[in-house]
Amino acid sequence: MVIVGAGFAGYHAAKTLSRLARDQAEIVLLSTTNYFLYLPLLPEVAAGVLGPGRIAVPLTGTLHGVRVVIGEADHVDLQNRWVGFTQPEGDRNRLAYDRLVLAVGSVNKLLPIPGVTEYAHGFRGLPEALFLHDHVIRQVELAEQAEDPVEQQARATFVVVGAGYTGTEVAAQGQLFTDALVAQRPRLHIRPKWMLLDVAARVLPELDQRMSRTADRVLRQRGVDVRMGTSVAVATADGVKLTDGEFIPTCSLVWCVGVRPDPFVAELGLRTEKGRLVVDEYLTVPGFPEVYACGDAAAVPDLSRPGEICAMTAQHAQRQGKLAAHNIAASYGQGRRRPYRHHDLGWVVDLGGKQAAANPLKVPMSGLPAKAVTRGYHLLAMPGNRARVGADWLLDAALPRSAAQLGLVPANAVPLESASPEMPTRTR
Repeated sequence: MVIVGAGFAGYHAAKTLSRLARDQAEIVLLSTTNYFLYLPLLPEVAAGVLGPGRIAVPLTGTLHGVRVVIGEADHVDLQNRWVGFTQPEGDRNRLAYDRLVLAVGSVNKLLPIPGVTEYAHGFRGLPEALFLHDHVIRQVELAEQAEDPVEQQARATFVVVGAGYTGTEVAAQGQLFTDALVAQRPRLHIRPKWMLLDVAARVLPELDQRMSRTADRVLRQRGVDVRMGTSVAVATADGVKLTDGEFIPTCSLVWCVGVRPDPFVAELGLRTEKGRLVVDEYLTVPGFPEVYACGDAAAVPDLSRPGEICAMTAQHAQRQGKLAAHNIAASYGQGRRRPYRHHDLGWVVDLGGKQAAANPLKVPMSGLPAKAVTRGYHLLAMPGNRARVGADWLLDAALPRSAAQLGLVPANAVPLESASPEMPTRTR
């Protein structure tokens, strides 16, 4: 059994298969990294709340009975049943399979806006979070040193495009982070300004309106410049021109407009819908019952909304990965296969500090109760490193954040168009 991808879908497919079938079959996980990245806490890494290793859960040691192979899939021979891949140092190899799970995930969504690919940075992995952490500190330091008021304001202005889950959290955490940095610099007499842009009518447009109102209120009270119905028309080295005609001088453009399926899906030669691999309700690819697909790369029918496909969320990916494992076991006579049906458990959005928005089981919450639910949910959902994450949260509440630049990730190592945050691919 070969699983391609170690995101939410791939990791949980491997974990479930290791429990169901590790004594009956060889389970191989092909991944570009040797860790599972818990993406929901990535904004806290960028803001210095969590260390980068806290949200990177090692594959070896947490997936018992699973053989981890590091490499990037670049070809699937569906007729002869093998996956070709490139190893980190460029060597080519292949893996034969009896059952295949495609869980290659998603990449940054790009829009045809002049200058964006040159001057914006995405937010999909640890390298990008580490780069943004250092970049924010560097801009605050340069603002402190600048003698020109115009340059100083540009250095202290941070523009986030996309008011979905990630962009909202980045802006919320970012404002708190820069406020803490300025508090350590008495010579800097301006407050850094964070802007959150989106063409949608409200913050968190995909979530419940009560959560949207809570997030909007917290952001505005914190000083974030929230502009809905507005986006970037042109990005330049000196700033961004907005769709309403205003020019914002800035050295920081963070791209959080959403995701698209990994381009690898299009290269398979199989039927797709909205760029995602078409599967049936059992997560199998039509015409290839031994091939399963799940997570952001799969167009899984949403049986609760006939005619629709499931959204690209971590909740769906995790559940689909588990179901794919159960259905693979069923294909060998262990249990019966089941269609994918889901019940929304609600959402949590961490807004930094003591603020959060949540609606567990459709119960709207905000403030400290929502914060407790949010952090409790993340600790339960993480497959490892829980004690370390909890310790970092306690230390952040008791001690000032470090303003040290790590210098680990240069800007040219995190181009917006790259397809994965860890390894360069065919087009990204």
